[in-house]
Amino acid sequence: MAHASNREIVERLARAIEAKDFDTIATLITDDYVEEFPQSGERIRGRANQQAIVRNYPGGVGTAESGGIIGSEDKWVMGPSFNVVHVMGSGDTYTYVAKVRYPNGELWHVIAMVKVRDGRVARSTTWYVAPFAAPDWRAQYVERFEPMSLPELGS
Repeated sequence: MAHASNREIVERLARAIEAKDFDTIATLITDDYVEEFPQSGERIRGRANQQAIVRNYPGGVGTAESGGIIGSEDKWVMGPSFNVVHVMGSGDTYTYVAKVRYPNGELWHVIAMVKVRDGRVARSTTWYVAPFAAPDWRAQYVERFEPMSLPELGS
């Protein structure tokens, strides 16, 4: 079997999240996995704690729909002096965008910055963002769209 790219690993993770396939998620994250939720100030350390949370979520985890993954494999470019430069910051870090509907009917945006190390996901910083009503005073300055639609991200 060919070695999976970092992007393929993140894509597998996204599919496993959408399928609520906790066993596959467990195989795709490192033993020392760390996930942070900046909005609540919580940090999950280790695969066991991550799995305990998703498997014991009150009412069950929501149903996710991926909006796409942003990021690309590492690149090397030739500089003006014919030196090879490794362009970093994209090859192991990806952004996963989704929306999730919880069992109580609430619909939220999810944005996760995911870092891959040695073929598995080692770290994630995840924001869960509730929708809010647009204020009327901005109407003359903005274009309205369906608030829970996901941006066109491309590949």
